[in-house]
Amino acid sequence: MLASNVSTHSSTLGHRNALIVAHVAAVLFGLTGILGALIHSSASVITFGRAAFAVLALGAVAQLQKRGVFHRLNWRSFGIMALSGVMLTSHWVSFFIAIKVGGVAVATLGFASFPAFIAVLDLLVFRERIGVRESLLLLLVSLGLVLVVPSFDLLDQGTVGLLWGLASGFSFALLAITNRRGLQGMNAVQVAFWQNLTVAVLVAPFALDTLLVHGLSHSDWLYLAMLGIFCTGLSQYLFVKSLEGLEARSAGMIIALEPVYAIACAWWLFGEQPSLRMVAGAALIILATVLSAWGKLTAEQVH
Repeated sequence: MLASNVSTHSSTLGHRNALIVAHVAAVLFGLTGILGALIHSSASVITFGRAAFAVLALGAVAQLQKRGVFHRLNWRSFGIMALSGVMLTSHWVSFFIAIKVGGVAVATLGFASFPAFIAVLDLLVFRERIGVRESLLLLLVSLGLVLVVPSFDLLDQGTVGLLWGLASGFSFALLAITNRRGLQGMNAVQVAFWQNLTVAVLVAPFALDTLLVHGLSHSDWLYLAMLGIFCTGLSQYLFVKSLEGLEARSAGMIIALEPVYAIACAWWLFGEQPSLRMVAGAALIILATVLSAWGKLTAEQVH
C-alpha cells in the first residue's frame, strides 16, 4: 500500500533468501483476513487497532533503518500521504466489513480485483490506452467475479460481502495510483508510518466509542497486536527487504499469491471450503493479478 518504486541499497540478500522472505511476507499479508475474522469487534475497532500497532512497529523499523519518520519530509509529500491515508482507511474498513459479512475467501477475492480497477482508472482519469494485457486482465477479473459471487441477490450475505470486497479493491486502486504518482521514490516504511497514523486518527472517534462501551477480550487485543505488528509493520518491512534480492516484478508476483494463502488458512481454520465454482473464479482472479504484477508492479500491498 505504498509507492510503487522503493529505493533499496545494494543487494544484501541472496536470491534464495529473498524468495523466502517474500513468501513469508505474502503469508503475513494473507493472515490479515484470518485475524480480522478472529477479532470479535467492529471494522472500525479492527482498523484502529491495526493502524495503532502498525505505527509503533513502523516507527521502530524506521529507527533501525536510521531514517527518522520526518526524513526529507515537506508539506507536499505530507499532504499526499495524508490523502492516501484517507484512502487506506476506506480500504481497510470496507475490507474488514467484507470479512464480517461474506467471509475471508469472498472478501479477499473481491479485494484482489484491484489491478482491474487501476487499469480502468488509468483509462478514464489519465486517458492511458489499454493494451492487450490490460484487456485480458479486465476480462479475467470480470469472469472470475461472476464465478465467485454466490448469487445475484443483494439479500445474500456472500453477495453483499463481495460488494464490500470490491469497494475495498476500488479504494486500494485509488491508493495505489496516488502512491505511484505522488509518492514515487519515497522511503516505503516512512510512507507506511504516516499513512497508518492518518488511519488511526481518522478512525479513533468511532473505535474508542465502541471500545468504551463493549471493550475487547485479551485474545482480541492479542490478535490486534499481531495484525498491526506482524501483518502490517513486519510484512511491509519484509517485502521491502525482499527487493534487495529480487526484481520488483518477481516480488510482486509472489505477493499476488496472498489470496491463495488466505483461502487455504480460512479453509483450515474455519472450515470455509470453497466450491468448485469459487475455486475456478479465484484461479482467474489470481491469474489476472499475477499477469498484472508480471507486466508492471502496480502497488506494494499490506491489507
